[in-house]
Amino acid sequence: MRVGFIGLGSQGAPMAQRIVAAGHPTTLWARRSASLEPFADTPAATAESPAALGAASDLVCVCVVGDDDVREVLTGENGVLAEMAAGGVVAVHSTIHPDTCRELAKTASGQGVSLIDAPVSGGGPAAQAGRLLVMAGGDAKVVDRCRPVFDSYADPVVYLGDVGSGQVTKLLNNLLFTANLATAMTTFALGADLGVDPARLGQVIAHGSGNSFAVGRIADAGMTLDRLAQYAGTLLRKDVGLVANLADTAGITPGVVLTAADATLALMKHER
Repeated sequence: MRVGFIGLGSQGAPMAQRIVAAGHPTTLWARRSASLEPFADTPAATAESPAALGAASDLVCVCVVGDDDVREVLTGENGVLAEMAAGGVVAVHSTIHPDTCRELAKTASGQGVSLIDAPVSGGGPAAQAGRLLVMAGGDAKVVDRCRPVFDSYADPVVYLGDVGSGQVTKLLNNLLFTANLATAMTTFALGADLGVDPARLGQVIAHGSGNSFAVGRIADAGMTLDRLAQYAGTLLRKDVGLVANLADTAGITPGVVLTAADATLALMKHER
């Protein structure tokens, strides 16, 4: 497949590098020329606009930040869908509202293009190692067509169901991670009050039944949320807010997981 990639940030750039290294003909577009510089000595081509990238691609991977960014690169002036041929596929790797993916999938289908939601988890290091987690929603046959590309940077690729289901799953994953940060931090604080050194408690929990990814991130940051708040607070607030909106719209009470996630956001001073 000819692959187009938009969103060459800290996670998207290593994903695109893995695609190129795997031998897939690849075209890139970025707002800033600096984002393209690391690819100057690779076989990757560049496009002057998202539309030109769409015309040159069978599969376009989008890894930009938010809903409005995804809409702009796909349906805005000179967007991907302006010139992408029927039979093409768009994979939205961004973490956005599932309804946005459903809306864009309808727009794309009007011109014979399939859109799947395929949010990822693991960050830049996992992308570099080829072990990102991809949560895919959409037509199962279309997802299977894309697997050879996804396999260049992801393991595993999990199929969840219809368009939007990948986003719902990613948001639930991020909600639980956010909640776990609060339970871990308050456990360390309780331990300190009871006379147990937080760093040593973290070392013990890392080898015990109470371990979690959140415990590791806190330990790596020096037993504080300050670093996490700086680089992830805004994104976690966005994702928790999206889940809360989904639950409210569906008339569902999320329960203690949302309460704990909100506690984390308060500790980070990123209240939603």
